[in-house]
Amino acid sequence: MMDEATYSGLVAAAFKRILAAADGFDPDVLEADSTGDMLTLTSASREKCIVNTQRAVRQIWVAGGGQGIHFSYEPGQGLWLDDKGKGLELFRFVSDVVRSMSGEALTY
Repeated sequence: MMDEATYSGLVAAAFKRILAAADGFDPDVLEADSTGDMLTLTSASREKCIVNTQRAVRQIWVAGGGQGIHFSYEPGQGLWLDDKGKGLELFRFVSDVVRSMSGEALTY
């Protein structure tokens, strides 16, 4: 398992990337709010996509689109991938959830 400093750095970079993509949206379409270990994306219809740390297991958890998915960092690939082996990648998954909520995908 990776150490806390490495995990924290990877999470900070992931949150920064998602927030930067969300900043490209009109706030009437999508709002982004980050507090501590949680990032919340809220659409005009008040649907939410929540991105949260899971520090004990060094994962990122995403709730949105009727699903809750845990992502683990795969250093060999440099990607956050779902822990069930479904082939889901964190940034693509969040973008797809935002598209279903707002009609527009996140562009990183």
